[in-house]
Amino acid sequence: MKKKSQKNAETPKHTVVQIQKSTLVFLIAICFILAIGMALGFARSFHLEEKYSRLDQLVSAVDAAYYTDVDEEAAMDGALKGYVDGLDDPYSQYMTSAEYTSYQTTESGTTTGIGITMSVTEDGYMHIESVLADTPAAQAGLQADDVVVAVDGQDVAEIGYEAAVSLIRDGDEDTSVCLTILRDEETFDQEASRMVIEVASCWGQMLENNVGYIRIASFKENTPEQFQEIFDQLLEDGVQSFVFDLRDDGGGLVTSLEQILDPLLPEGEIAVATYKDGTTKTLVTSDAEKCDLPMVVIVNENTASAAELFTVSLSDFGKATVVGVTTYGKGVMQVTQELPDGGALTITTATYRTTKGECYHGVGITPDEEVEIGDYEVNYENPDSENDLQLARALEILITE
Repeated sequence: MKKKSQKNAETPKHTVVQIQKSTLVFLIAICFILAIGMALGFARSFHLEEKYSRLDQLVSAVDAAYYTDVDEEAAMDGALKGYVDGLDDPYSQYMTSAEYTSYQTTESGTTTGIGITMSVTEDGYMHIESVLADTPAAQAGLQADDVVVAVDGQDVAEIGYEAAVSLIRDGDEDTSVCLTILRDEETFDQEASRMVIEVASCWGQMLENNVGYIRIASFKENTPEQFQEIFDQLLEDGVQSFVFDLRDDGGGLVTSLEQILDPLLPEGEIAVATYKDGTTKTLVTSDAEKCDLPMVVIVNENTASAAELFTVSLSDFGKATVVGVTTYGKGVMQVTQELPDGGALTITTATYRTTKGECYHGVGITPDEEVEIGDYEVNYENPDSENDLQLARALEILITE
C-alpha cells in the first residue's frame, strides 16, 4: 500500500513537467512572432523614413531660407494636394476641411446664398441674370440686370469674380451680406440675408403628342425626389413616351442614379463595379416595377459619369434609343472619405459597366442616331424642338414608335 501511494504521488510531478514544456514552446513561438513583427515594423518604419526623406529635406530647406514665417497648415494642405495630384488622376483630390464642407453642401443639392444667378461682365463685375422668387434677394428688391460692383465693401473687379461669389455664399444661414449695386447709373448698398436654397437638378414638362420631357442636370442627393415628382405628374397627365435630356450632365452620385433608374428598368442587377484585384461588386439594382413606355435619351460630349451610366443602362436593357453625339467617356467611380484632420480624400476606386455591356471609360457612348446640334444654344428650361435638332429627332423617333 505504501509503494502504491508513492507511485500515485509521482504522477502529478510528471504532468507538471509536461505543462512546463508546452508553455515554453508556446512562449518561444510568441517571442518568435513578436520578433518577426518588430522586424517588419522596423523595416516599414525605415522604408517610410527613407521614402519621405525628400519631403523632410524640402521642409528643412524652406524653414532655413524662406524670407518670412511659413504658414505650416497651408503648406501641409499644399503637400497633401500635391501628393494626390501626383496620381495623375483628374478625378482624385484632397480637400481641406472648408473645401469638404462646401463639397458636402453641393452634393446634397443645396447651396447657401441669397437667391441670384450671375455672370461676369467684361469689366470684371457681377451681372445679375435672374432673381429667384421667395428668396432674400427678391425680398431685398434686387432685380435682373443689376450689377454688383462690391461685396461687403470689397471691389468685385479687384478681388475677382470667384472670390466675390464666395463672399456672398460663404456664411451661415441668416447672416447678412452687403452688396453695392449699380442700377441705371445709380449706385446704392443693399443688404440681404443668406439662406439655404434647394438647387433644381431635375425638371420637366409635357411636350406635343404627350411626350414627357425630363431634364436631368446632375445627380445630387435630392435629384431622385425631384425626378419622382415630375415623373409621377407626367404619368398622371397621360404621358405616352419620355425624352430624358442628359446633355451637359457631368454625373454625380451613383446612389441617386440607382433610385432614378429603378422605376424605369426591369428587376435584377443593372451595373457592377470592378476593382483593381479583379473583384466585382453590384452597383445598381432594380425591382420588379418598370415603365414600359417608349424612351429616348439625348446626350452630348459633356454627358459624363453617372449620366453615361444612366444612358447606357437604358440602352443595354433595350429600354431607350440614344440620340446626340458621343459622350465624354468617364467610366470610373470615386469614393470620398473624411480624414482625421477634417479634410477629405476623393479617390478613384473602380471601373464600372452594366451587366450587359463593356466599360466605356476613355471611349464614351456612341448614340444609336448621331445628330449634331450645330450653333444652337440649348435652353433646357424652355425646350424648342424647332431649333434644337437633337430634341427634334428624339420626338420624331417617339412619334413613329
